[in-house]
Amino acid sequence: MRLLHLIRSVDAVHGGPAEGVRQSVRSARALGHFGEVLTLDAPQDACVAAFPATTHAVGRARGTFGWTRQLDLWLRERAAGYDALVVHGLWQYHGWAARRAALATGRPYFVFAHGMLDPWFRRAHPLKHAKKQLYWLAAERAVLRDAEAVLFTTDEESRLAQTTFRPYAARHEVLGYGLALDEVAQQATAEDFLQQHPTLRGQRLLLFLGRLHGKKGCDLLVEAFAAVAARHPKLHLVMAGPDPDGLQRPLLQRAQALGVAGRITWTGMLEGRVKWGALRAADAFVLPSHQENFGIAVVEALAVGTPVLVSTRVNIWQEVVHCGAGLAEADTLAGTERLLARWLALPAAELDALRAAARHCHDKHFRMEASMQRLHQLVAGACSAAPQRAALHIHSQPCNTARRQ
Repeated sequence: MRLLHLIRSVDAVHGGPAEGVRQSVRSARALGHFGEVLTLDAPQDACVAAFPATTHAVGRARGTFGWTRQLDLWLRERAAGYDALVVHGLWQYHGWAARRAALATGRPYFVFAHGMLDPWFRRAHPLKHAKKQLYWLAAERAVLRDAEAVLFTTDEESRLAQTTFRPYAARHEVLGYGLALDEVAQQATAEDFLQQHPTLRGQRLLLFLGRLHGKKGCDLLVEAFAAVAARHPKLHLVMAGPDPDGLQRPLLQRAQALGVAGRITWTGMLEGRVKWGALRAADAFVLPSHQENFGIAVVEALAVGTPVLVSTRVNIWQEVVHCGAGLAEADTLAGTERLLARWLALPAAELDALRAAARHCHDKHFRMEASMQRLHQLVAGACSAAPQRAALHIHSQPCNTARRQ
């Protein structure tokens, strides 16, 4: 089976969707299928060369919407050569272009929402939501309505998505999500991180790993850390991630005012062995997010046996808690303080149990192979309608659902 994944950028600095595509194509390959990526990055970008799949970069698009004629030309010439198209993300031109190409060729297409229909954005950014409602009426609802399915990572994400825009009509499929550890992740050790930050040896490390962004609850974390730090002199907070919106400076100023600036390390974005080393070196991973449809970094922590401390706005919190792999509290300052205090109060035996349960939680709930098997089943089902599509689209070709070696 041959799938084409469409995404605005494969640069990891943009967060979870790019990592999701990376995991998808790797897991599909392990299952004997073939995945390629179509992106609006420039062909010479380093992220394109480093991406672990055949990646077609059509060049930088205009504005945040991402319009480019090159995308239409590429799809017009090549879309029929794939069994299905998979759109990652909403609100940008590549979704509309994929719909048009799919309808022209008779190919099925799927849309991975990646949390972009969560009603939190409506509450947090009402003016932006009003603009999106207009675009929803003009174009985006048709992209979702005509898709073979809109794909979600959890039942909760699927439920919430139906409450955000009106009118709404789409076929939902919950795939689950996860990751498969590559060779770098498996071989990395805590030393890969600690060699770069030797002053952190012997400290009890709390790790935040992700974009510094308002929705991630970074301000809550700094405040809550300050509230508990005085009673735990070995506790140290590591804030690891890119800072696209300039949030680090006000956070650092707040940490200085609270007297804990010297106990917070800002690493910038971590990649490769250093990133996986940080996850292994951490005593706990923490994410007090206001909205997280899945949280790929949460699952990365679980995969290496690191307990996770999350808010109840991270949509996989119930799986984490039911497995005994971490703790969850409300996405408020009081909730975040309670989250840290509960973890700090655990005896050594219970901390060891959390670590053991973390890896089990990943293996039980968050293996990417299972998600990709489900996706390929959906594509195969859609391809069974290929003869009917071919009758309507003279340029379409029958899907090839056989595995390609």
